[in-house]
Amino acid sequence: MSAPRILSAVLLAAAFSLSQVPLAMPAHAAGSSDPAPAAKPADPNFTEGRKAIDAKNFSAAIPLFQAVVAKDAQNADAYNWLGYAYRNLGNYEQSFASYTKALQIDPRHRGAHEYIGEAYLKTNQLEKAEEHLKRLDSLCVFGCAEYTELKNKIAAYKAGKPS
Repeated sequence: MSAPRILSAVLLAAAFSLSQVPLAMPAHAAGSSDPAPAAKPADPNFTEGRKAIDAKNFSAAIPLFQAVVAKDAQNADAYNWLGYAYRNLGNYEQSFASYTKALQIDPRHRGAHEYIGEAYLKTNQLEKAEEHLKRLDSLCVFGCAEYTELKNKIAAYKAGKPS
């Protein structure tokens, strides 16, 4: 048998034997009695707060998200939804404070950038809304819903303003 044929046969045998060996086995399959780590359960106040937002019951959402951030002061999503609820009730001071906190925690939070931009439009601060649109443009390299939504709201705002 020639050397190339012997090498081919050895490589083929090695590949076959490796294909018969499992690369990894889950711990429970290997006989371990340790259960897999459980996922962190969702905060029920956050879940109920989202339901209140979806139902447009912004007054009910506020104490629910306040309870979430009281337990987890680094929850940017909860601060974002808190800002959303305040904005929809016309409380722009609290809305801006909540969005600002969300963006301090997560400067790349696309939802907070979109919603604070919308709040700036509601308070006739177009330039600040456009700043957040620019930030979304840099965060959303291939576009994203938050960028498109704020861009459309800015265009509508401009169309409704007298020249």
